[in-house]
Amino acid sequence: MKPIGAILLMLFIILSVNFYVFYRFWHLIPSGSIARPLLVTFAVIIVCSFFLGLLGGNFLPTPATSFVYKIGTSWFFICLYLVMAFLLIDLFRLMHLIPDKFLFGNWASFGILTGVITVIMTWGYFKYTNKERVELSINVNKNTEGRKPLKIVALSDLHLGFSIDKKEFEQWIELINKENADIVLIAGDIIDNNTKPLLENDVASSFKKIKSKYGIYMSLGNHEYIGEITKSLDFLHQSGITVLRDSVALVNDEFYIIGRDDKMNPERKSIEELINSLDYSKPIIMLDHQPYDLGNVEKNNIDLQISGHTHQGQVWPISWITDRIYEKSHGYLKKGNSHIYVSSGLGIWGGKFRIGTQSEYVVIYLN
Repeated sequence: MKPIGAILLMLFIILSVNFYVFYRFWHLIPSGSIARPLLVTFAVIIVCSFFLGLLGGNFLPTPATSFVYKIGTSWFFICLYLVMAFLLIDLFRLMHLIPDKFLFGNWASFGILTGVITVIMTWGYFKYTNKERVELSINVNKNTEGRKPLKIVALSDLHLGFSIDKKEFEQWIELINKENADIVLIAGDIIDNNTKPLLENDVASSFKKIKSKYGIYMSLGNHEYIGEITKSLDFLHQSGITVLRDSVALVNDEFYIIGRDDKMNPERKSIEELINSLDYSKPIIMLDHQPYDLGNVEKNNIDLQISGHTHQGQVWPISWITDRIYEKSHGYLKKGNSHIYVSSGLGIWGGKFRIGTQSEYVVIYLN
């Protein structure tokens, strides 16, 4: 499907889903109530907020864009759960398990439905704000006699921008610094979709507060491209991060960090091209944002790969979809002598909800 066709299809789906939700709410509200025209007003505002939040970053003031982005993308997830609820209710109605009097002009049903959805989304916000610390101890088949385990803090998918601001990010930095890591590795998507709020709020200076013995290394993610790759790279260099874009760093003459360019670049180098001149007696760690083709990780004897991108679907039931798309959509996987960890991400896209998934940072002891 051509890009314009995909965009039009997505637009049709979003508008259709919203129409269905508000159509069902319209019938739940008693006729003649002032709440009906208020519902229409709310519908127009909330749908416009979604599109303004995604498209208004370059022409609206940052505070305004941030406001509509948060509102619109939060509604995206709320709407998902309302659709599931209304489809289930309509199914029960067709099976004559729910009388029509409960579905038309009934304030009690309106209140129960909105109350249940509010509880679900409040729980999702709580899960998002309470970050999970995941700890792994990994043994690699390399001669590292006499060396202490390498302590890595691994992150992915920060999505800093209009939704996740400098203040929230610096709360995460406190968690990172408590680890006293040897090195911090980021598997892409530091940026959400625009560098404008990051530059205006000097988020680059916050990265310089992260403490680690060997510094911060990262690979690019697809959102660095969405945010315009040249602007993204400028911001990342200002932040003092070592960006590995199809390149390799030998750290302290002890271990390698490989950073693959994201799959958004169809001309990125293969793993074979990146490793052909390395000393295989040293541990090899690879950052690759999107966890595809994991068999190649084993084939090329990569000791540890860290990925992200999937968010593990972010909320159920989208997590079911990511579980079927990826060989491993979240967590630890061992293939031969290769160790792979796919992070569900420290940050989030859009609305700040985690339902059936977690926001996490990973502490890895590489032995």
